[in-house]
Amino acid sequence: MAESFDGDWLELREPHDAAARSLDLAAQLAEALPARPRLLDLGAGTGSLMRWMAPVIGRAQAWTLVDADGGLLSRAFGTTADFAEAQDWRATFAGRKTLLVHAPGGAWRMEGLIADLRDAPRGLPLDKVDAVVNTALCDLVSEDWISRIAAGCAKHRLPFYAALNVTGRERFDPPHRADALVARGFARDQLRDKGFGGIALGARAPSVIAAAFAAHGYAVQRAPSDWRIPRQDPMMAAQLASGHAQAAMGQLRRDRRRILDWAMDRRAQAGLARLSARIGHADLLCLPPKE
Repeated sequence: MAESFDGDWLELREPHDAAARSLDLAAQLAEALPARPRLLDLGAGTGSLMRWMAPVIGRAQAWTLVDADGGLLSRAFGTTADFAEAQDWRATFAGRKTLLVHAPGGAWRMEGLIADLRDAPRGLPLDKVDAVVNTALCDLVSEDWISRIAAGCAKHRLPFYAALNVTGRERFDPPHRADALVARGFARDQLRDKGFGGIALGARAPSVIAAAFAAHGYAVQRAPSDWRIPRQDPMMAAQLASGHAQAAMGQLRRDRRRILDWAMDRRAQAGLARLSARIGHADLLCLPPKE
């Protein structure tokens, strides 16, 4: 099975994801969609992309959230209902598998689909949706996986939107003598097979996506969507440093002590509100050729 993610981590990163995504590309996707669009969200986790993009679309819409982790999808329903309540919108359940958010401009219909994405697009309802979207997924998958998704989308003339793909540009501040070591180990870990049938794309994801969809005649646009983690968010900064250190240690076992020292220093800096970070990402929007 492909790797899954901790729900608490997804919740912690959600506001940073929202601040980073390109609003311009999302607005262009919204304009390209039909009056009542149906979106398929791959690797949806707790539904953060829907909560961000649905208001951008701003009209009646239907979402199918796909994830291999049923626990994350269950959390997505509760989190989205809470989100609606916080906006003073009504949220109602139609059975156990459908949530309706009664938002201004039209209702959002949300359904969950538990599915292992390793064999995608096999098993996905591409013939019943108007776009395929995802966040922080495509840098985990293989080049072959992207090729299959591109072919599936092209067959049904579906737009493809991929947000927050890593670009390999990272910086923690203040500088540390072991930054380059940790970055090297982290970059190696990004290429580790994540369960999608081959070496993960890592920082190659934006260029591989662009080439795969351009080969089918798609118009591809790219926009920066870097995370900017301020000193005033010590929890996120500390978690980010810990994640980098853990990944690096898995690849550079002989340097474990130096990486642990780096992690301890970074967590101490975060606790004193002295650690900030910028993590490079890119969003891509691939639109099919006009008939």
